[in-house]
Amino acid sequence: MTGLEIWLLAIGLAMDCFAVSIASGIILKRVRMRPMLIMALAFGFFQALMPLLGWIGASFFSHLIENIDHWIAFAILAFLGGRMVLESFKDEDCRHEFDPTSLKVVSALAVATSIDALAVGVSFAFLGVRSFSSILPSIGIIGFVSFALSFVGLMFGIRFGCGIARKLRAELWGGVILIIIGTKILIEHLFCS
Repeated sequence: MTGLEIWLLAIGLAMDCFAVSIASGIILKRVRMRPMLIMALAFGFFQALMPLLGWIGASFFSHLIENIDHWIAFAILAFLGGRMVLESFKDEDCRHEFDPTSLKVVSALAVATSIDALAVGVSFAFLGVRSFSSILPSIGIIGFVSFALSFVGLMFGIRFGCGIARKLRAELWGGVILIIIGTKILIEHLFCS
């Protein structure tokens, strides 16, 4: 994957964090730096950790399915992207009842929003990422983008409330990005190798 693709992938993965952060900002109502930093750091950390764990797990058996690895990477990214697109059309009230200052709640939200990143880590192994030094820049970018978008989401939620969450359609755009990247991987392996 190119550097641009990694940045786009990171943005796509971080859209769940962004959406949850907007809802959390709505609940916080005012800037409270400590809980905001804790939430953004937790989201960034888990978004970086999960692809690493997925990559480690899949690296042990990726050599067994080299002939279809591009199909698996495509399927994972298309499924995740499709699910995000479908969820973006659900008519949900943006006000959720949870405490964004609770460490237990923040940890649960961070893990829940990073499950997709675990699957992306699996696709890294199928795309030929073989060493820790090769995956380190990717997971660093994913963690940084997730941290930054989470913090921005919190600020948006505090400042603009529910209206901005609906207008941005973060999950829709994140899903589209993941589908495009998966399709590009498949096309490159089928027609360019």
